[in-house]
Amino acid sequence: MKIKLGVIFGGPSVEHEISIISAVQAMQNINQDKYEIIPIYITKDRQWYTGKMLMDIDIYKDFEELKRYAKQVILCNKNNVFYLQNVKGLFKRNVTELDIVFPIVHGSHTEDGSIAGYLETIGIPYVGCNILGAALGQDKVVMKQIFEAMNLPVVDYAWCYDSEYLENKEETFSKVKKIGYPVIVKPANLGSSIGITFVKNEEALDEAILEAIKYDNKIVIEKAVDNLTEVNCSVLGNYEFQQTSELEEVMSTDEFLTYADKYIGNGKGGKAKGMVATDRIIPARLDSKTRSKIEEISKIAFRALNLSGICRIDFLIDKKTKQVYINESNTIPGSLSFYLWEPTGKPYSKLLDEVITIAIKDFKNKHKKTTSFETNVLSNFNGVKGSKGKLKFSKLK
Repeated sequence: MKIKLGVIFGGPSVEHEISIISAVQAMQNINQDKYEIIPIYITKDRQWYTGKMLMDIDIYKDFEELKRYAKQVILCNKNNVFYLQNVKGLFKRNVTELDIVFPIVHGSHTEDGSIAGYLETIGIPYVGCNILGAALGQDKVVMKQIFEAMNLPVVDYAWCYDSEYLENKEETFSKVKKIGYPVIVKPANLGSSIGITFVKNEEALDEAILEAIKYDNKIVIEKAVDNLTEVNCSVLGNYEFQQTSELEEVMSTDEFLTYADKYIGNGKGGKAKGMVATDRIIPARLDSKTRSKIEEISKIAFRALNLSGICRIDFLIDKKTKQVYINESNTIPGSLSFYLWEPTGKPYSKLLDEVITIAIKDFKNKHKKTTSFETNVLSNFNGVKGSKGKLKFSKLK
C-alpha cells in the first residue's frame, strides 16, 4: 500500500512563487510507486487547495481559473487519522486521507515555524525542522548569535528593529561606521535575496535600510567580504546524524547572489527553474583543508540550530586570506539542493525518500516520549478561591 504524502507549498510569503517551483520539482521526482502524492497549495490569501492538476507548473499562470476545478480544503485529525476535508457545502466531506506531509515552503509565515506549529497542533507527521529549528533557521540575527555562542566564524554585523531605526537613525549609522563599508543590508527573516542591498558608503545606507524595512521589522547589516567566494553545503539528517553533500561555488555578476541569479534562467528565455538556474561550479574549487572545515562547521551549525531534513548552509570566503565565514542556514532550500546530492551518487528521488524516512523515524521516536499525563488535575480543582490559588499535583507520575 502506498504512503499518502501531502506536499504543502505556496503560502503568504514574498517567496510564494519560489515555493511553487521547488514543490513541483520535488513532486515530479518523488517515487510514485511508493508514495501517493497529494498536492496541497496555500494561496497568498491563506486558502488551502488540493487536486492533481496542482502538480503542473503551467496552471499557476491563471490560478483564478483553476479554482473552479481544485478543491478548497482544511486539514483535520479524526481519532488520529488525518484528512483533507472539503470546506464547501453544508457537510464537511473527506477528500483524502494523509499519512505524512512534506512542507516545501519558503520565507516568512511558512518556513519560519508557522507551518510546523500548525502541523504539530494537528499531530500529523511531517518532513523537516520542528518549530524551534524552523524559527532559528529563519531569523538571521538570532542565527548569528547562536553561531557566535558556538564559536563559529561570522562576519561583523549590526542589527536593529524598524522602529529603532526610524526613531534614531544616527545610532545605526554609528554601528555601521564601526563595522566599515561596504556592507550588505537585508531583512532578517527573508530569503531568496529579496530586499537585499549592497551599500558602498553612508550616503546609500538610509535608502537600503528603508528598502529592507518594506519586508521585515528586523534588519541585519553585515560587513561585505573582500575578494568574495560564496560556497554552499547541504546537510541531510537530524540531531542524531548528519551527512554533507558536495560543495558548490556560486557565481554571480553582482556583489552578492541576487534573486535573478537564483531563479531566472540565464539566457534561456527567462524560464524559472528554481535554484537549478544558478550559475555554479560543482565541486567548489577548494583545497582539502577548507573543504573539511566547511563540512565540519555545517554539521555543527545544523545541530546547534535544531535543524532536520534537507537544509543548506551558506558560507562566505575571502579568496586572499582563505578566511571562512558561516553566513546563514536555509531550512528548506530552493530546489531542496538536490543538485548538490546528485554528484554524491544520490539521485533526487532517493534523496526525497531518505528525508521522508527520517521524518517517519523522528515521529516514532518523539511519540515514545512522555508528552501528557493520564490524571486530570482539574478533576480535584475547586476553584482558585477554595484552593488559595494552589493546585495539588500528587497524582502526577
